[in-house]
Amino acid sequence: MGNLTATRAPQPWTAPKATDPVAATLRLPGSKSLTARALVLSALAGGPSTLTRPLRARDTELMAGGLRAMGAHVSTSDDQQWLVRPHRLVGPAHVDVGLAGTVMRFVPPAAGLAEGRITFDGDPQARSRPLGPLIGALRSLGVRIDAPGSGSLPLAVLGSGRVTGGEVVIDASASSQLVSGLLLAAPRFDRGVVVRHVGPPVPSAPHLRMTTRMLRAAGAAVDDTTPDVWVVEPGPLTGRGWEIEPDLSGAVPFFAAALVTGGQVTLGGWPHSSAQPVDRLRELLHAMGGEVAVTTDGLTVRGTGRLHGLDADLSDVSELTPVLTALAVLADSPSRFTGVAHIRGHETDRLSALAREFTAIGANVTELVDGLEIRPQPLRGGAFGTYHDHRMAHAAAVAGLVVDGIEVDDIGCTAKTMPDFAALWSAMVTGSS
Repeated sequence: MGNLTATRAPQPWTAPKATDPVAATLRLPGSKSLTARALVLSALAGGPSTLTRPLRARDTELMAGGLRAMGAHVSTSDDQQWLVRPHRLVGPAHVDVGLAGTVMRFVPPAAGLAEGRITFDGDPQARSRPLGPLIGALRSLGVRIDAPGSGSLPLAVLGSGRVTGGEVVIDASASSQLVSGLLLAAPRFDRGVVVRHVGPPVPSAPHLRMTTRMLRAAGAAVDDTTPDVWVVEPGPLTGRGWEIEPDLSGAVPFFAAALVTGGQVTLGGWPHSSAQPVDRLRELLHAMGGEVAVTTDGLTVRGTGRLHGLDADLSDVSELTPVLTALAVLADSPSRFTGVAHIRGHETDRLSALAREFTAIGANVTELVDGLEIRPQPLRGGAFGTYHDHRMAHAAAVAGLVVDGIEVDDIGCTAKTMPDFAALWSAMVTGSS
């Protein structure tokens, strides 16, 4: 008989209930968004770069692995400082995107600059994530792509060592990453790129501003003064040192715990000038009953003992939708979140999943075309599905602060962006952090 190993489902994780207000100062991993962009820019630069305090998690390891497979030297042996030495990109190579939108959308444009065949595939769920607009845009810029599916993974980029570039029209309403992926590689295109977006608004505008800010920091000439148009001139990228900020999206469930329990959480190492949407987060948490301050100690969120619902367009900060939904089901008044239709195409259909899982534990959550309506009512314990989505697990953990018996089916999915989430969370709730 062969060696057969049964695949076991992960054991459910019981979200710890808080008995006291939380009080914690945390040092969280670096920003996934900043780490991913810094890796791509460094691999395409003219000299070596370092990433200080990067995020080591599944998504960023896959990004490093993909760039390494194409020929870049990416050393991740030191958790506190990664080293990238650019090299001629070549195939054949295979890039495993996992379930990471950054990898599947940032690496194919860079692969167009490689010589040879670069194949891309990932987790089964990755094949349903929107990729068609990027494939069409790259083809119009002179990149040969073999994509047998209908605008999705798997695909192969048949690189010739150069990309013509030029002007391209794209509907990026499904994800700002579709634009960011083109912009990050554009300085290396023969003619640079002019990207014109047509269609519904591009979501997550702060992430696009992050992309252009980092391009300029690497020496690229970028013009984003015209709405929905981005111009990147051809030219060299400079190797440099990248200081990676703590991950704001990853910190949000911990901040939510301060609101829910009337406690205080400080994220240490927070810069006074941030590339992440901290001002928008401040507005949202303040409206829901929190106080946010940036001090020499870091970014601090305090709960006031009251948790309010709100009506908000979350299109700029759609990653926060799951945790804000968890806050909303615990609030003292209804909430309505809109502008996030595109998160149906994230790791899972987040709107459907949030409505389904919170309804299963007693909440009144109604799906809208582009969001959710939440009417608070008493919750009960029970199973909470994550659909392999780290943000769903975060939402369940927040609800579990006040509800006994929230059983999270796969807390391991949080390794996508924060491998130590469960331990950090439990330490905060029990006061041992």
